[in-house]
Amino acid sequence: MNKRGVLIQGSSRSKGNTSIIVSYIKERTGFDVVDLKSKRISAYDYESENRNDDFIPLMKEIVDIYDIIIFATPVYWYAMSGDMKIFFDRITDCLKIEKEIGRKLRGKTMGMISCGSDQDLKDGFTMPFIESANYLGMHYLGDIHTWIENEIIPESLQKELNIFIDEKLKTV
Repeated sequence: MNKRGVLIQGSSRSKGNTSIIVSYIKERTGFDVVDLKSKRISAYDYESENRNDDFIPLMKEIVDIYDIIIFATPVYWYAMSGDMKIFFDRITDCLKIEKEIGRKLRGKTMGMISCGSDQDLKDGFTMPFIESANYLGMHYLGDIHTWIENEIIPESLQKELNIFIDEKLKTV
């Protein structure tokens, strides 16, 4: 049985370079896409006064439908995007006030795709994803760094993406 996957895109531009990568992967996997830019998700709030935004309904949908969760983020100032960081911070709600959602993350599979302005990714970028997966009891399948040249995916990177898809996403 094929497991269902979702690509969670956390970019400040819905149609930017990260979306080119996300579309490429979607075409080859059939994974659904969630564009965080299209959601109303507030920053983490210790008093949980943000319960009426889109985060909890989105997380309920994610844990009930998907087995594989792939985070796709541009590289902004050597780190994940602000939208992605807010999403990760809000996972705390799933451990404090919506614990059943948090429990359902255990055993799911997580991966990460970064998209930068060039081929280099600084050491440490993947750590928040790996350690979050570990903390939540998720299996971390790996990650790949991507980039766009002249609004297209370079041929050499397409080969790497195809290997990542075949070895990591289609074999889970």
